[in-house]
Amino acid sequence: MVVTASTHKITWELLPEDFVLEDEPVDNVNQPSLAAALTESLQLAGKLPETALATTNYGICTVVNGKIVIKAPDWAYIPKITVPREQIQRSYTPHKQGEIPVVVMEFLSDANGSEYSSKRTFPPGKWFFYEEVLEVANYLIFAPDTGVLEFHRLQSSGKYQLRSPDENNRYWLGEMDLFIGVWQGKRENRDGYWLRWWDQEGNLLLWGFESVEKERAEKEQERREKEQERREKEQERREKEQERREKERALQRLAELEKRLRDAGIED
Repeated sequence: MVVTASTHKITWELLPEDFVLEDEPVDNVNQPSLAAALTESLQLAGKLPETALATTNYGICTVVNGKIVIKAPDWAYIPKITVPREQIQRSYTPHKQGEIPVVVMEFLSDANGSEYSSKRTFPPGKWFFYEEVLEVANYLIFAPDTGVLEFHRLQSSGKYQLRSPDENNRYWLGEMDLFIGVWQGKRENRDGYWLRWWDQEGNLLLWGFESVEKERAEKEQERREKEQERREKEQERREKEQERREKERALQRLAELEKRLRDAGIED
């Protein structure tokens, strides 16, 4: 499949088997954790269908002007792949193997800021690749040290436009029926800023340990409620028993009074 964007000839071709992929470490120690957190909450919430693909530092490739171009977003979500997963072990080619990612994310580090590169000559920059080659609808750039999130939305003009968050400081991703925003807290011994998902009703999609803690808290609350209910029933039983005894004593006193009256020859 061939697509021409501007003066660039874009060809969607599978990566040759003998192509040597770069094996460089990630730019920042936090990047794998940030990416894993995004995927985990999707999976636990049932928001990651079997045909979907959430990638972490994984090569998305095409051919631009006859040259292979591979970019590996820190995180990306592809709603549907159309080939068996064993065919995309090394890399992924949109159109040939499935759909275009609906969102790609880059986590800022102390590197050279290539997330903003619109360089068109080979090798092209990330911004240019996502905007004009892949035409990804949503491009997010997140600074984990400061918690600043930039949400860039592809317009009908073919260019990204910076979006503003809603009143909850979140962004709606219609393609995923989810909100995304910045959350501050602790996970994996890292206390800082994270990207989190919320559903349409505003419910936070939980991580695994949060689900366990929530379940434990719910069970503890249920135990307390049952214990409270048991205590209330016991109190009610005691009150009824006390009421029964008081009635018996009153009846006994009345019977004794009536007997004394009869013994005194006083009748009703």
